[in-house]
Parts: sequence; C-alpha cells; structure tokens
Amino acid sequence: MVFSFHVYRKSAPNGKLSVYVGRRDYTDHLTHVDPIDGMVWLERDYVKERRVFAQVVMTYRYGREEDEVMGLTFARDMVVASAQVYPPSPLTKSPNSLQERLQKKLGVNSFPFHLEMPRSAPASVTLQQGYKEETGRPCGVQWELRIFRRSCVRLLIRRFQYAPAKQGRKPTASCTKEFLLSPGKLHLQVALDRQIYYHEEAVKVAVTVSNQSNKQVKKVKVSVVQLVEVSLGPAGHVRNTVASIESQDGCPVVPGAGLTRSFSLTPTLRLNQQRRGVAVDGRLKSEDTNLASSTLFTNPDHRDKFGIVVSYVARVKLSMGTLGGELAAEVPFTLMNPPLEETGGGEAAEAQRDDTDRSTRLIIEECRRLSLSDLLEPQKSEDSMDKEDKEEKEEKEEHKEDVDEDDVFKTQQPVPQVVPPVE
Repeated sequence: MVFSFHVYRKSAPNGKLSVYVGRRDYTDHLTHVDPIDGMVWLERDYVKERRVFAQVVMTYRYGREEDEVMGLTFARDMVVASAQVYPPSPLTKSPNSLQERLQKKLGVNSFPFHLEMPRSAPASVTLQQGYKEETGRPCGVQWELRIFRRSCVRLLIRRFQYAPAKQGRKPTASCTKEFLLSPGKLHLQVALDRQIYYHEEAVKVAVTVSNQSNKQVKKVKVSVVQLVEVSLGPAGHVRNTVASIESQDGCPVVPGAGLTRSFSLTPTLRLNQQRRGVAVDGRLKSEDTNLASSTLFTNPDHRDKFGIVVSYVARVKLSMGTLGGELAAEVPFTLMNPPLEETGGGEAAEAQRDDTDRSTRLIIEECRRLSLSDLLEPQKSEDSMDKEDKEEKEEKEEHKEDVDEDDVFKTQQPVPQVVPPVE
C-alpha cells in the first residue's frame, strides 16, 4: 500500500531559500507541545559563510492598526524558539523519517531543524473585524515560522488545544430573587447535561423555575455567551452572544406555579460571520476555522501570559415585566475540538508519519506569500460585488429605452463571485 503525505513548502521572494514542514497545525497537550520538525533548502553560493536561523515567533496584536500613530504600536513580537540551521549545528534529537526522505529528495543543500514551543503560551486565536469598519490587521495571537538570512521566509502555523478525554462534573447554578415590597421569592435553577461540548454540537440547558412570589414570569431567554478577556489592550472584557433562543411557552408562570423546560442551542460561526469582536480559532484560509476554543491552563497563575483568554457560559434570564425586573443565572462550560483519539490523530497518526518508507509518496504543496490584502479579502469581495451590482444597474437604466423588457431578463448575467485565494 502506498501512503501519501502532504509537505508544505514556502520559498523566499528570490527563490534562494525554502522551508519544508510536514504540517502547519500543532497541538498543545498541556504537558507538552508538538515539536516543529522541518527541512531548509538553500543555495550555498547565495548564503556563502553567513549563518541561517530558524525561529518561532508569536505575534500578539491587542489594538487596531489604524490607531498606531507617531511610533505607537499595539502589537508585540516574541521569539519563543530559535535554532541555527546553517552551518549545521548538532540537533537535540535525530531526524525523523520524513526529514530523511526530504533530505534524499532535496540533496546536499538541505538541512534539518528541530524547534520546540513553550508550554505556557496561548493558542492561535483571532478577533473578527467589523464589516467595512476596520481595514488593518485583526487582533489576536498569531504563530509564525521564520527562516532568515538577508531574505526571510515566513510561514504561518497554528497552535491548538483539544478537549480532555474525560468529562468533568455536570455544571449547575441556582439563584433566588427577593422583592422589596412583595413577599415570597423566585427560584431559578440551571443545569447542563455535561461539562465539555465539541464544536457544532448542541448545548442542552435544563431550566427549572419555582415561583413563590406574587410576580409573574412572562418570558424565558436562554443564550450562549462567549467571554473574551484581552490583556494589555483597550478592549478589556468582551461579551458576545453567539446563540440565543427566547420562549414564552408555559408562560406566564403565575404565583405558586413552576416551570421545567429543556432548551437546545448550537453555537456556530455560521451565525456570527462578520460580527465584530467574536473570537475564532487561528485562520490560515478564509473559511478554515470555527469559534475559538475555551482556553485551558495548567496553572491559573499563568493566565496573564496568554494574552487572549476565551471562555463560554450558558445564560438564562427570566423576565417579569418592566416593574418586576429580571433574574439571570450563568453556568460555565467548555467548548473545544474533540480529543485526538476521536479525530484520528494523536500518537497513532504521528507514528504513521514517522514510519515513512519507500512506499510513501510525498506531495509538496506550495504556500504562496501572504499579503495584507489577503487578510482583507472577504471585505474586498463584498465591496467588489456591491460595485458590480451598481454598475450593472446603471447600465440597464441607460439602455432601458432601447431594450425590450423581455430581453432584459434574457440578457441578465449572474454577478461574478470573487473567491478568496487559498494560502
């Protein structure tokens, strides 16, 4: 049987330097992080006696690029790992099978490298920009692999966290409200069926209401709220409702009565496209992402080191009218990618990648250079479509007197779709 492995290649503008890696997504296991193993090809006549380095750089942007004036910047670049590639230095571990295959294919001008990312570092996350509001680089945490000497090669990579294999205790919350001029109390209890949910899964919320007051509950609203904590930046804490449902079934809940209901909500990025401030996982392609996963810590004291911390809560709000006020309760839960064992990854996939032999076919995928226009491609696509619609409408108005109405419908052409380029 012949196996195929994709190898990503990124070259310098002059073509004198190239980097090859087996993947662009790396997993944070909390106890350790997947290492970055790759190969660097270079022209000796171009490099000569100069040294070539490989670095892993984390870029943390916490403010808008439009507000950067007079040398003030809202971004920090941190080199978290570095190694000398040429002249070759002793590696911390021997090259794996994939590196050996690449070295045989590329020749004597290729050199392996091995980099390790630190454990206490954030995962890749991006805050969405508002539609037609911001034109600079988005806020978030971005990871990058750099190979440089005079001419630099930059390859975007992603760092992910996956859900633990074991579920925790079912989260619950309860609260009570007393009224100043009315006797009795209103009790609210909220419970979830489990602690950890995966992306695109429904969150089931059980609501129990006990009305021992003389007020009436007129409406129940259940929502999933994304909490984003941005350190250093002016945003601070951001709350985004990513899914919500409002119901009056069983209402009003009169004094002495109760209500027990179950609600199901599915937080997804499809319902929150182009919403400003919504956190999404690191993006390499225009649609290759989802809502940001919850941030996990091995030590709560390292919270400030993560830059952007994402968490989720299920919020239930009871409305009792203008004079009665509201009663709300929040239950935290974890929203993440499925464990590696369920996605077919983990140690088994890594072992299969390391066991590349002569029956393995390497497919090299070229990664083109990323520019600022690529990050703004979705906004530009919408703008170009709106402009084309306007021009087409004006053209029809000019020829309205010469063209019959039936001919207009026959000659209408669909608006061309501008597809964002794949990196």
